[in-house]
Amino acid sequence: MDLSVVVPLFNEEESLKELFDWVDRVLKESEITYELLFVDDGSTDSSWSVVEDLAAEYKEVRGIKFRRNYGKSAALYSGFEAVRGDVVITMDADLQDNPDELPELYRMIKEEGYDLISGWKKKRHDPLGKTIPSKLFNRTARWVSGIKLHDFNCGLKAYRKEVVKSVEVYGEMHRYIPILAKRNGFGKIGEKIVVHRERQYGVSKFGIERFLKGFLDLLSVTFISKFGKRPMHLFGGLGTLMFMVGFFSSMYLGIKKLYYVYHQIQQPLVTSSPYFYIALACMVIGTQLFVAGFLAELVSRNSPERNKYQIEKVLK
Repeated sequence: MDLSVVVPLFNEEESLKELFDWVDRVLKESEITYELLFVDDGSTDSSWSVVEDLAAEYKEVRGIKFRRNYGKSAALYSGFEAVRGDVVITMDADLQDNPDELPELYRMIKEEGYDLISGWKKKRHDPLGKTIPSKLFNRTARWVSGIKLHDFNCGLKAYRKEVVKSVEVYGEMHRYIPILAKRNGFGKIGEKIVVHRERQYGVSKFGIERFLKGFLDLLSVTFISKFGKRPMHLFGGLGTLMFMVGFFSSMYLGIKKLYYVYHQIQQPLVTSSPYFYIALACMVIGTQLFVAGFLAELVSRNSPERNKYQIEKVLK
């Protein structure tokens, strides 16, 4: 099979049939064999009934239904486990992603050798309350990750099958699949400007809180990517730096006190200086960070995935 299209959905009953018809027409005109995998993230409307009807009528349609709402990352993870196509494309179910983009995304993966292509909604049909925070979020993600994408959060992305089978998506990590892919050795990541359409039915399922969650997850994925298997490099380095700052500061205060005593110069007690307590706090915090690094190393060493690596080929 050429292509798997994964569509996570939550209460999108009005758009599903129209979405399938559009995808089916575009891909059959391009002579691309495909499957359309709907992942129902605990919908409370009749979305699953629509999926069942489509699956009964069309062999290309498959479905997964959650008992309750787990979130988009969980839906994508389950979809990625079930896909069969050589190329995998994800898109939203609300018709804001344009199915006419699918053939070109497929071609870029198959012919240009990209591991991942991320859509860029250069012209967005969203209110300022979403577009401005999104720009700030994407700028931060570019700076932290080093991946030059304009729109990490675009739901329209294309992958080689090996990519989606190697990444573990959880929490709100669906925004950071490019970072997870790069961490696993899939470094050829591209971008394509895509058409962003106005929402046709229903309302957005995401509120302003997603930006806070997204920022916290960005910190998590950055830490895991860089220090997941060597936490002592982070905690030990910071702890050593803090301890040395405190140690040399206190040593300076002590030498200064001895100098004044030796020359019989009137000088207040060392403990009267606020810098003494700052130096003491730095040494205590540095020691705690160093101990935290040791404990994190113990946990890491006992992890069943401590020696799990992404192996591309083996010659025998």
